[in-house]
Amino acid sequence: MELLNDALQTYLEQHCEPEPELLQHISRETNLMVPMAKMLSGHFQGRVLSFLSKIIQPERILEIGSFTGYATLALAEGLKENGRIFTVDINEELEERVRGYFKKSNFGHKITYQVGNALEFIPTLNETFDLVFIDADKKNNGVYYDMIFDKVRKGGLIVVDNVLWSGKVVSDVNDKDTQLIRDFNEKITNDHRVEKLILPIRDGLFIIRKI
Repeated sequence: MELLNDALQTYLEQHCEPEPELLQHISRETNLMVPMAKMLSGHFQGRVLSFLSKIIQPERILEIGSFTGYATLALAEGLKENGRIFTVDINEELEERVRGYFKKSNFGHKITYQVGNALEFIPTLNETFDLVFIDADKKNNGVYYDMIFDKVRKGGLIVVDNVLWSGKVVSDVNDKDTQLIRDFNEKITNDHRVEKLILPIRDGLFIIRKI
């Protein structure tokens, strides 16, 4: 999933803010004990998410796809004092682990963690979001985007992960998943309601600003 070689990735990590101790712990345990550990954001991408959050100082964040809570906690670092992050994930097997991590953090009281289907959870939210992070089942990226768009304030950010799909988006690969990623990227590119750019970070982050 890394677009850069190991040496450059290490260099980037050495020249950004250090990874908080709890996030180091979550990363270690996820890689040792959780299937599909590569879905974890990791040090550099985590600092990018934290940086973006701190820039806009959100009162409300929505994360679609919690996994083991690493990105949740990185995003929470930028919340205002009265801020809250809502995060939803379908994997009930991870619930106890994730709730434990949130309890250990300084942000547990700011986190609403829902285990369930995001397609059912999102319509229940009567909130206006400053920042949305979409990092769940890729086939529904476009559906999630449409569902949350009117819930994002003008000037708010929507960040979508894995939009370069290990580089397959510019390859001759034409499997269903790759084509869905391409279709979503084109959908955003042609959406004149937003400013957008793809950052070649890890597996590609689409940064989308509502105008």
